[in-house]
Amino acid sequence: MIKDYFINEIENAVEKAVNAGALGAMTEYNRGTLVPERPKNIEFGDYAVNVSQLARFAKIAPPQIANNVLKYIDADDNEYTVIGGFINFKAGKKILSNLVEEIFKQKKEFGKPVNVKTEKIILEYVSANPTGPFHIGHGRWAAMGSVLANLLKFYGHDVYQEFYINDAGSQIQKLGNSLAIRIRQELGEDIDFPSDEIERKNYYPGDYLIPVAKKYLEKFPDTSLSDFQPLNSSTLNSLCDFAKDYEEKVQRDLLDRFKVHFDNFYSELTLHKSGKVDECVNKLKASGKIYKKDGADWFKSSDYGDDQDRVIKKADGSNTYLTADIAYHIDKLERGFDRMINIWGADHHGYVARVKASIEALGYSPDKLEVLLGQLVNLVIDGNEVRMGKRKNMVTLEDLIDEVGVDATRFWMSMRNIDTTLDFDIELAKKNSDENPVFYVQYAHARACSILRNVITEKINTETGVKSSAPMSENELAKLISGFKSEMVLPAIDTARQLILKLEEYKSVIKNSAETRQVYTICRYVQELASEFHSFYNANRVISDDIEMMKARISLVWCVKTVLHNALEDILAVCAPERM
Repeated sequence: MIKDYFINEIENAVEKAVNAGALGAMTEYNRGTLVPERPKNIEFGDYAVNVSQLARFAKIAPPQIANNVLKYIDADDNEYTVIGGFINFKAGKKILSNLVEEIFKQKKEFGKPVNVKTEKIILEYVSANPTGPFHIGHGRWAAMGSVLANLLKFYGHDVYQEFYINDAGSQIQKLGNSLAIRIRQELGEDIDFPSDEIERKNYYPGDYLIPVAKKYLEKFPDTSLSDFQPLNSSTLNSLCDFAKDYEEKVQRDLLDRFKVHFDNFYSELTLHKSGKVDECVNKLKASGKIYKKDGADWFKSSDYGDDQDRVIKKADGSNTYLTADIAYHIDKLERGFDRMINIWGADHHGYVARVKASIEALGYSPDKLEVLLGQLVNLVIDGNEVRMGKRKNMVTLEDLIDEVGVDATRFWMSMRNIDTTLDFDIELAKKNSDENPVFYVQYAHARACSILRNVITEKINTETGVKSSAPMSENELAKLISGFKSEMVLPAIDTARQLILKLEEYKSVIKNSAETRQVYTICRYVQELASEFHSFYNANRVISDDIEMMKARISLVWCVKTVLHNALEDILAVCAPERM
């Protein structure tokens, strides 16, 4: 990366200056002290470094330090200047043209880090109850989780995506009882869910169970009201299984449509049936980490950084949610994963410490677990925030996708930091204008494709109606692309510096985004690249009579197309259209 090249040159020069006694009282230098940054004024250079912090060791003024360091730099065709305590750097044509050649050579691999430590990672996200449709919050975790998986895979990690099905709790019984009411309604009985608010919480009164009831009666046409008077445990279990299977299929079908693909759907119920939950509890008891209080079993999680101990088995003998989660995370580690990354809602903030405590208590490093806590999504319509559930036709993820499309939904769900509440502007997400971020980026890719088509397509002069030949044949364009050499882009360097620097930035964006687990930075980057490309296009005629300049600019257009396509299709899983 250019900034790495720059800081390495600076640090080499500092070491030479120290050894030569040219930095006053300074007798040694520890590499990594100086940090490159982008100057606010691009006229100063591409990168700059502030050497003022060395003054306390050198006992001389920062400008003198900067000028003395400059004497030990081999500038080549790069440009170095000093302003105050800053050494500014402007990359020469050799570095910039080599960068363009690098994109041509690496193509889909451009931006992939090298010599990095990779891990076997299990990434768990969404993990919704199989009791109803996904809400828009689930959509945010689905989009961000799948983008993060793509990003980490590109980085080099071995990533396994898992959806944890919460199918062992009381919510499944509630689902079965709710379906029973919907079936009785379909059979003609005058019945409804309880009107009492407390009682109503024991059911799922949403209309989404009506089609489930119809499907149940199609499969079991002999069902009658007598089967529910009373509702025995066998029938209830049948209803629970049917409703759960139906909702799981609805969820999986929507995930496929949303370009979210899991390697495994892990059932909490199977975790209990396997005996792994009891096994974990027994291990904690054997190690003295469990004690009895008020008839319940308590885990000494406070010994491991939690703010208090936690119940893992209630006085009635039933397990808490934490009990199964302990077993689930230990199971992940026993399956050989080096790292566990979970995406949870911000309301699970207090849950992180207790899960980490259990991991440590059972002999594993708590650092193997990373939890990304995400804020919710606000729907904005006509400039006004719409509360979830108040707008009947815009509550579920499926409704949102139907309204704005898969691409817009994925992009919008991913374009803010996970710890920031997302305001999803429905009307803006549907606009075909530069105001809409996803349209703006997709249009940049389509424009690049259009330019490349125009190079090899016959055109008609709109004023004279005369057909003119394109400046290149398809074979000539293919030959230019396959045989690109760095010197070919030299004629366009002066007018395309900022565009080339933005293309080069993709490498550091990929690396930093993967290491910090932040996917919104990819969305921000493609918007910035699109902006640089639109500016370049508006200021420079690509197809012209100057053949060498035309080839140089066509090369840059191809690079933009390639990087945008890679980021959109391979990382964000958003379409990179060739026409719009």
